[in-house]
Amino acid sequence: MGLASKTFLSRTTRTSSAEVRQGNAEEPSPASVLLNLLQIGLVFGLILVAVWTPQGRFNSAVSLAAAGFTVVLAFRSHSPEELGLSRPLAGSGVILGAGALLVLLIAAAGSLTRTLGPPQPLPLHRAWQYAIWALLQQFILQSFIYLRLESVVGSQRAVLGAALLFSVAHLPNPWLTALSLVGALFFCEMFRRYRNIVPLALVHAALGLSIAASLPDHWLHHMRVGLGYLKYPA
Repeated sequence: MGLASKTFLSRTTRTSSAEVRQGNAEEPSPASVLLNLLQIGLVFGLILVAVWTPQGRFNSAVSLAAAGFTVVLAFRSHSPEELGLSRPLAGSGVILGAGALLVLLIAAAGSLTRTLGPPQPLPLHRAWQYAIWALLQQFILQSFIYLRLESVVGSQRAVLGAALLFSVAHLPNPWLTALSLVGALFFCEMFRRYRNIVPLALVHAALGLSIAASLPDHWLHHMRVGLGYLKYPA
């Protein structure tokens, strides 16, 4: 594909997303729809390969490819404001307040399930690693998948579509699949309203760490998904 074609398709993606948010979008062109769906399929497919392959060089290469494609394609087609990176305070009070309430609910649930088994230990270095991973997950979910679905099906349907894809990536862990669906619906709706992934990443990290520190580890299998969940505790 020539440079001119790539530039045209990139601009088409950006324009359709902006119009959808303003509520006056025209019907997206077939080229724009196809481009967005292919990009979602590429990145999500790489994520599933990474989730369902053993740890090693191939797995690491696929994970890096998924992250690389996400970052490059996102910044080529959307501005920092559209990606949720330019307004760190937008909606922060609402998002952080709701996140704090959810953390308290998880802690309360953990106090009731403590007799069913201990939660997993969480050393400080793992907590920081998860916080960084939470930011990357929010960027993939919101700044890449949600924005492209928004261009194709509209903002409200994109909330559900992106949340479903996010939950599928957590199979076959039943607890994380269900919790990630609920969490992603909240994350995507907040992103739809405020276009800010900074507080969403903080809340994501807090919720994930609260779940790991509160619920029995034999339910969560160390928060593993895909092949890692099936091979636990190996």
